[in-house]
Amino acid sequence: WRDYTMAEQPALTIVIPAYNESAIIENTLEQVAAFISERGIDAGDDSLPCRLLIAGGAIDLTGEEEATDPIYFKSKDKLSWLAVAARNLTLAEDLGLDVFTNCSGCTATLSEAYHLLKDEELRAKVNARLKRIGREYKGTSRVRHVATLVRDEVGYDAVRKTVVRPLEGMKMAIHYGCHLLKPSKIMQVDDPNNPEVLEHLVEAIGATPVRHRNWYLCCGKACQVEDIPVNMMHALLSTVKDVEAEILCLICPTCFSQFDYGQMKVEKRFGEGFHIPPVYYFQLLAFAQGVPYEKLGFDRHRFKPESLKRYETMAVTADPATPTNSAGGSEEKG
Repeated sequence: WRDYTMAEQPALTIVIPAYNESAIIENTLEQVAAFISERGIDAGDDSLPCRLLIAGGAIDLTGEEEATDPIYFKSKDKLSWLAVAARNLTLAEDLGLDVFTNCSGCTATLSEAYHLLKDEELRAKVNARLKRIGREYKGTSRVRHVATLVRDEVGYDAVRKTVVRPLEGMKMAIHYGCHLLKPSKIMQVDDPNNPEVLEHLVEAIGATPVRHRNWYLCCGKACQVEDIPVNMMHALLSTVKDVEAEILCLICPTCFSQFDYGQMKVEKRFGEGFHIPPVYYFQLLAFAQGVPYEKLGFDRHRFKPESLKRYETMAVTADPATPTNSAGGSEEKG
């Protein structure tokens, strides 16, 4: 964003993850203020085609979303955490729409807010805060994770028909993470003791899902004691290795960063390198639908899923947007 010019990029969005330390956010805000001042831009101009987002996830709504993390902010000031989450949900309520996110933590935060704010007394306290910015939370918009949206609204069979590059013969270990499934009374995604949604999504792209012995473990990202997450990752990756999985398929961006970066810590601590690439499910789906490997951001991974490259030689005989059968041929609509 330092190279931004109004002429070349008339719309600018600067994103600061809300789970960063406050000092990092404050420092960045100071830089942004100086950046705007240097260019003679009136920061108070409501028509300014530039917005600053302090965001923890992706909710594509009109407005400056602040998606709060489900752990740190909540533990420090739960009422403020609820007020920010409720404010996000009011944006969807204004449009008469439900919300879906591609982040398990964001889904957890917004789902818990939706659940807790059924309490009229608590809702009144939150709305007293929202009144300062001219908003009111009503509780009319549901919250869903994109994985359940694909399962319930699209369907596994419809996903299977879009595949032109089936990943047959590839074993993928499944990692659900904590926030997608629990607390089950709030999330209502799947059976927390025997979930199946990710297994079915993996089967839909032609791969073979495998459940390793420690599939239920947390990635350890939220732990504040350094030894705990490293030991947890070592235990989990050991059982992924035991089932000979080529990829660790997951649905949580936080879990991804933990396993992508954390494997180096595991190797340093235990002298054992697993080199198991963690991959977000929708990257795998896009690849199976014919998107080239180099366009899926794998160059930014520390542990790259190079085993996917053996499928690139498969001919993509149809546009990825055109429904096909699992062999890659076109399928006529009835």
